[in-house]
Amino acid sequence: MTTAPHVPAPPPGPGVQPPFPAPPVEGRGKRLGWSLGIGAGVLALICGGGLAALIGLGTSIQGAIDEQAHAAVDGYLSALKAERYDDAYDQLCQQARDEQTISEFRTRAETTEPIVSWTLGDLVTRGNAVQVDYVLPVAATYRDGDVRNIEATLGQNTKTGQFEVCELGE
Repeated sequence: MTTAPHVPAPPPGPGVQPPFPAPPVEGRGKRLGWSLGIGAGVLALICGGGLAALIGLGTSIQGAIDEQAHAAVDGYLSALKAERYDDAYDQLCQQARDEQTISEFRTRAETTEPIVSWTLGDLVTRGNAVQVDYVLPVAATYRDGDVRNIEATLGQNTKTGQFEVCELGE
C-alpha cells in the first residue's frame, strides 16, 4: 500500500505572507500592447516582403516572355529579309506549316514586298481561358519606304515551349 504525498497545510489566518510573491498587476496592459504591436509589425514585414517578391517575380517573368517573343519575330523577319526562306519556314508554328507547303511559302514570300527594317512593340495576350493568342505589334518599313503597323501572331511549340510565328499580317 502506498501513502499519499504530504500536502502542506494552508497558511494561517489574515496578515500572513503567502509562500509565493503575487504577480505584478501594474503595466500589464502596456506590455501586452507592446507585444501585440511588435508581433503585428513583424507580420507586416514578412507579408510585405513576400508581396514584393511576388511582384518582382511576375515582372521578371513578363520580361523574359517579351524577350522570347521579340527574339522569335526578329529571327523570322531577319530570315525573310536575307531571303533565307527555308529558315523562315522552319520558324513558323506547326499550324502555319500544316496550312502551306514550303514551296507555297517560298512563292508567297518572293512575291510579297520585302520588309527592310522593323520596330517591335510589347507583347499582348488576347483570348479567353480556352484559347490565348500572343500578338506582337510590328512597325514595318518596306522597301518603297512605306511604314505600316502589322501584327505577328505567335504560337508556342508544344515540345520546347518556345514562341514561333504563326501569322504576319495587318
